[in-house]
Amino acid sequence: MDAPAKTPREIAVPISIFTSLRNALEKEAGALPTIHALHHAGYEAGTAAAASFAGTGDVTAMGQSTFWAKFTDFFSRRGWGTLGRSGEHSAIALLTSPDWAEASPGAGDSNSSCSFSAGFLSGLLSELAGGPVAVLEVDCRARGDERCCFAFGSEVAVHDLYGHLLDGSDLDGALAAL
Repeated sequence: MDAPAKTPREIAVPISIFTSLRNALEKEAGALPTIHALHHAGYEAGTAAAASFAGTGDVTAMGQSTFWAKFTDFFSRRGWGTLGRSGEHSAIALLTSPDWAEASPGAGDSNSSCSFSAGFLSGLLSELAGGPVAVLEVDCRARGDERCCFAFGSEVAVHDLYGHLLDGSDLDGALAAL
């Protein structure tokens, strides 16, 4: 008889932890290492969280609508915020939130982002999909956008999207160029 799968132990912390971690890491290591560290930590946490998500039912047997309903509920119940999925593109889909927990509206920093969340989403989706799923935050409430928006897809598609965004395209233009 197989031993029951262990789900990771979870705790609740105030959302101010994201600002505290970012500020402390930036002070010690600088902006870019902070982004990398938070993304990496988020990815590891996301892969571990897959066991908790899998407890909601057999992921491979779920239809798309059931999966995404459970996925968004998974985050909502844990206090991350309201999450919706959209996107008609064949290579990229979007997860958006008007109230995402990691974003600190009014931060006034043009480099602010939900680095931990992007990593967390990537780790969770990669684990559930059984292969790499890249995630790029393309809008962030902490930078003054009205929502946080995470683009996800294959590593190549997300890399290409990022390149178009760096070249000055808006999201719709970048998606159309893919």
